[in-house]
Amino acid sequence: MIIITKELGNRIRELRQQTGLSQEKFALKIGMDRTYFASVEAGKRNIAIINIKKIADGLNVSLSELFKGI
Repeated sequence: MIIITKELGNRIRELRQQTGLSQEKFALKIGMDRTYFASVEAGKRNIAIINIKKIADGLNVSLSELFKGI
């Protein structure tokens, strides 16, 4: 499980950085606590699918695109 959470966190970070938004601004945009979002990007959370969907929507990507390469 640890590997997948790290890979997903890295993928989310990569896509968020492409938007030009900081963790704080992105978390605010999707209605998520910044510290929670930071722990997701760090791969320290086993995140619920509903929150994965919020992140994908905030990044304007499909779930399949979010998981691409993982």
